Amino acid sequence: MSKSDFQFAISLSVLNHLGRNLYRNFITVLGEAISNSWDADAKNVWIDIDKDNSVFSIKDDGDGMTAKDFQSKFLKIGYSKRKEGLTNTAGRGRPYIGAKGIGKLALLSCAQRVSVFTKTEGTEYVGGVIDNTDLNDAIKHDLNPDQYPLEALDFELIDGLSDDHDQGTIIVFEETKEILRVSQEQIKKLLAMSFKFSLLDEEFNLFVNDEQVTIGDLKDLSDKTEFLWLINEYDDDYIQGLDKLKEDPSAITSDLGLKGFIATVIKPSHTKIRGTEERATIDLFVNGRLREKNIIRHTPTQRVPESYMYGQIHFDFMDQTGTDPFTSSREGIVEDDENFQSLLKFLKKILQKIFDEWDKLRLARGEEGDDENKRKSKKERRASGLYSAAREEFKPDDDAPDKKLVNGWLKDLQQDAEFNLSSYVDCFLSENLVRKYINEHGIELTKRSQSEVTEWRKREKDRKDEAGISFDVRRDDDDLSYLGMDFLAHSAEETKDKGKMPSLVKDATSYKPVRNVIGHTGLLSDIAKQHLSVTFQNIKARVINLVSGKKT
Repeated sequence: MSKSDFQFAISLSVLNHLGRNLYRNFITVLGEAISNSWDADAKNVWIDIDKDNSVFSIKDDGDGMTAKDFQSKFLKIGYSKRKEGLTNTAGRGRPYIGAKGIGKLALLSCAQRVSVFTKTEGTEYVGGVIDNTDLNDAIKHDLNPDQYPLEALDFELIDGLSDDHDQGTIIVFEETKEILRVSQEQIKKLLAMSFKFSLLDEEFNLFVNDEQVTIGDLKDLSDKTEFLWLINEYDDDYIQGLDKLKEDPSAITSDLGLKGFIATVIKPSHTKIRGTEERATIDLFVNGRLREKNIIRHTPTQRVPESYMYGQIHFDFMDQTGTDPFTSSREGIVEDDENFQSLLKFLKKILQKIFDEWDKLRLARGEEGDDENKRKSKKERRASGLYSAAREEFKPDDDAPDKKLVNGWLKDLQQDAEFNLSSYVDCFLSENLVRKYINEHGIELTKRSQSEVTEWRKREKDRKDEAGISFDVRRDDDDLSYLGMDFLAHSAEETKDKGKMPSLVKDATSYKPVRNVIGHTGLLSDIAKQHLSVTFQNIKARVINLVSGKKT
């Protein structure tokens, strides 16, 4: 077959779509460089930041590249070792991270000038400089790659960095765009959350300005972690460091060949990385690399516990099926991938279990839970929240000798406090609504009620005199405020059948002894709680009908 004189050409403008404008944040860009170092069998990656000069560098001690490799592999957009049938590195047998051969373009997205210095053992550095100003001009003139030569290297840029650097790659970024916004501490935290290569190779290390990235960089997060769920008995150094859990970890199993953990913090704000817009989320890792951040956004529930949760799902099988499930940006998963859909189905199922257990654990500790869980009514949950807030004011100091004893008392009082608080609000509203009803309709008090008012007024005056109080303790000088529901009911509810006690009066008389125990901060027996709950349902229904003018 004869060939024509035509050949396929790709415009440099494709770079904008494939790389320079595709990556969302600085940590993702760092991730591409770190992944390249991993694939090059590096043991160490050093990230050095010079904010004063808006420069940072990434250096590794990997295999490095020859001039031929640099031209035919690094600079060849779309080159991937996997296309040659290779799945693991030659020296250390690591699973290759790169797949599409376009991640290197991310390096162009966060600096004006990018210089690549690389060498194999026993050779000199080769490489070149990509200047985005020149690249923009080439794109503007719609040039092809072979019409855009790289600039020569300036070796002064790696003074000090090249010392004792026998092999590997150094990439220098000048006139950086985002690095100045993020502190060294924040970068270390984000890297600690985003990369788990050490799970696969303990000798792979990351450094930022010569400080190693470790689980210690996540201490703020681990110290605020409250509950933990382990998937398929997952374990790592971070899990081992969670020494402030409020309960023992719960176990979750899956037959998908994945592992990981889901944890919750004490407050939603504890998932935030201070000084950044980032927060800890439930993330998907494949072969130690972050592939999808906040994976549960694909199965949104809008439930309260979501804002307390973070974790990691490790699903290496996704990268061993012969297909490529990752999007071009390397920051996400192809939605209709079969394994990904199985993962989402699994997450949707276990999240419901975790939501329910989280609510139970939180309530047991006197903390706010999930309003949508039917374990408790909304009113009961508000009472629980009020108790929790008040309890904090009574907790003894950490160095108090009887701290443990007093905390035990507070825990013992929790259920009774929540019940009494809820019941008191019911009593307060029902009795004050009846008082307003009597006032509104000009209903006169019975002689028995007037006598009760006189007696209570005298008691109150005597007690004020004993206390030396001369000011009014009641907002309104109203006779009705001295009467309980039993007396109020006699005036508010009348019946033409003189031989029949009005229903509100009957129920008010029945619940008065129990109501008085609550009014005097006493602790009710279980049967008294049941009696009050059932009786008050009748009282509440009658009060609602009475004050709203509804006939019964």
